[in-house]
Amino acid sequence: MINHQRRQLLESKVWPRVQTPAQYVGGERNIVVKDHSQMRGTVCLGFPDAYTIGMSHHGLQVLYSMMNRRPDWAAERVFCPWPDMEEQLRKHDIPLYGLETFTALSDFDIVGLSLQYEISSPNVLTMIDLGGIPLYSIDRTMADPLMLAGGPCTQNPEPMADYFDVMIIGDGEPALPTVCDLWIELKERYAREDGSFASGVEGQKQREEALAEIAMKMDCAYVPRFYQPEYKDGRIAAINRTRADVPETIAPSTISDLDAMPLPTSPIVPYIETVHDRIAVEIMRGCPHLCRFCQSTAIKRPLRVREVETIVDAAIESYENTGYNEISILSLSSSDYPHFEPLVMRLHEVFRPLGVNISVPSLRVNDQLKSVPILLGSDRRRSMTLAPEVARDDMREQIRKKIKNSDLIDGCRVAFNHGFDSVKLYFMCGLPGERPVDLEGIVELAEAIATVGKEETGRYARVTASVSNFVPKSHTPYQWNGMQRREYFKWAHSYMRSRCRIRSVTVKCHDIETSLLEGVLSRGDRRTGKAIEAAWRAGARMDGWTEYMDPQRWWDALASAEIDIEKTVHDKYEMMDKLPWDHVNVKFGRPYLEKEQGRATVQLAAMADAE
Repeated sequence: MINHQRRQLLESKVWPRVQTPAQYVGGERNIVVKDHSQMRGTVCLGFPDAYTIGMSHHGLQVLYSMMNRRPDWAAERVFCPWPDMEEQLRKHDIPLYGLETFTALSDFDIVGLSLQYEISSPNVLTMIDLGGIPLYSIDRTMADPLMLAGGPCTQNPEPMADYFDVMIIGDGEPALPTVCDLWIELKERYAREDGSFASGVEGQKQREEALAEIAMKMDCAYVPRFYQPEYKDGRIAAINRTRADVPETIAPSTISDLDAMPLPTSPIVPYIETVHDRIAVEIMRGCPHLCRFCQSTAIKRPLRVREVETIVDAAIESYENTGYNEISILSLSSSDYPHFEPLVMRLHEVFRPLGVNISVPSLRVNDQLKSVPILLGSDRRRSMTLAPEVARDDMREQIRKKIKNSDLIDGCRVAFNHGFDSVKLYFMCGLPGERPVDLEGIVELAEAIATVGKEETGRYARVTASVSNFVPKSHTPYQWNGMQRREYFKWAHSYMRSRCRIRSVTVKCHDIETSLLEGVLSRGDRRTGKAIEAAWRAGARMDGWTEYMDPQRWWDALASAEIDIEKTVHDKYEMMDKLPWDHVNVKFGRPYLEKEQGRATVQLAAMADAE
């Protein structure tokens, strides 16, 4: 069951020589360990970032719990090792392994990775290579695991297309067990009498036929090898199918009844501190609003909710199985949950006597905001986080973020009166049509809130304006827009900081080089995958962490792959142009996005005329 020989080698040769070895040893509370020889199939669910990030990802806990509820499947976990661990694994010729049984990734039937952040792309290659799996899909046979990808980055699957066999679009819960069962059926079909598989060209052909069957039977499964990009003038011109029996476009997998989908009520409790050390309960999927900049809103439609008692029951069971002292209710916009007030009151009724805090990380700025601090209280939490995105009403109309500054300020006033003493605000800069007054408005709004704190408590409130650099993402009405250039962002950041007058207000701007790279990787076509590999081979590791990011390494890799950054990131697309991700569908589809882009253009013109 457990590979004791490998574990002993790790314990004696590897773990004593790496930082925080507890992230590599397994054995945490609530893990599920199964004998692979007694299972029909095995899947290793991975997250291409550090353990501390991956173990905080709710989706991983959901899929792990779901697959392990099945008596015929074993699910394990794997995360990207830090460079010191990678060095030790390579030195001692030990493959990357699942944390439950120390089984090499190459010995699982399926390895599924959740692609959440484009900058983590080289980590994917590290995990595939360290796991003993051929890097490219076309080099694998039926003896190799099915390399499966899901998550928001698959909405433009092209940059990572060469490295995965199947990329799932949409909700993972219905799709994962389906593709797992289908792959085992296909393996059984192609296995020889002794359980082995053909190698070489014959083995690769068998795998291709097996993948074609997945593509034909699952409309949410994108199998990149059957789609060949065609380029013209440095941009995508078409994506041509190499087989007529695979679908022309890919439809999203969708859960129809979220409330009927079981929540993970025995989440794994790590040995070490992670980013989110708390119980997480998803209360709603999707968002009732249609903000033009937001990819999550577009790809998570339709709106689906869980019942209050379903949520409370899951929270109680999770608390009993973990002992965490904080519960976080999750959704894109939690305070838009239709039963928000009864839910929070019910959670407080159950958990306040136990000393358990209720956290709501995604609050909507509306007239209901005034009631949120009263409902939540400030038990151990003295800071409130809000996302106004922009600060002026005409720009809000343009991005379709229908909120009011008055609601924001009134909500903060109530919060200061109920023990809160700081506010974090999320904004964007570089949006289409942005003007200096929009940047000024960010600082003015932050300082207005700090002043409200002084009016209510006698001292200026601490206010942090966290400003991200806008990247026009796929499947949003802004997908045709170009991203602002480096020079603009440098000026905008400096301009905002120069406007600050109150010492308790801080403007924190995201790193420009990282944002530009995110733009390249999220808007690129299949050729971008060569640059990702070049950066990885040049040493790119854990680039989502500031101390490891080397932008010049990336710009060199992009140049070596002959990626035209201007065309990829900064130049606009015309409305009739082919986009690298057009073969992937979302619920409302391209006609809706075209209509919204047209409306935004009209509003931008009106804003310009009014100046």
